[in-house]
Amino acid sequence: MFTHFSVNGCSLELLRTGERGIVSFCKSQNETTLKNLILMGIKPGITITLEQHFPSLLIKVGNTSLTLDIESVRAIYVRVIDN
Repeated sequence: MFTHFSVNGCSLELLRTGERGIVSFCKSQNETTLKNLILMGIKPGITITLEQHFPSLLIKVGNTSLTLDIESVRAIYVRVIDN
């Protein structure tokens, strides 16, 4: 009865190490968090690679590696890119 499905988009927090995604949108009730993401260059259309989850979440945007706090991570939603 069920058909095969796949996840095309998710929170950045759910990506596995090495996975890539294109930012779909950023959503937070905290304006400071949203402004900081924009200042870091994280906005819709940007490709992000998750480099590590622990001890802190490390992403790569272009040639830059960034460490994000959990509130910022949870504000970013991506469309997963097949590797």
